[in-house]
Amino acid sequence: MVNPEALTDKSSPIYGMPILNAYKARQVFVIKRGSGTGYSGVQNPLFFQKNCTMVFGDAQAVLSKMVEAVKALGTA
Repeated sequence: MVNPEALTDKSSPIYGMPILNAYKARQVFVIKRGSGTGYSGVQNPLFFQKNCTMVFGDAQAVLSKMVEAVKALGTA
């Protein structure tokens, strides 16, 4: 879980769930199939922060391409 509302919004169905503090990162890449809400039906404010880049597609395929691109930076 990376939704910071789990820490702050007591009325949320996800309140109190453990989260990774991704919202504190300098840069976050979120890979999703679409722009809908998750299983809880709660919108994630992390997705709208300046430090977050949304990448749409199949996670395995997208991540493989991202790893290849990073590796290519080392050979350039």
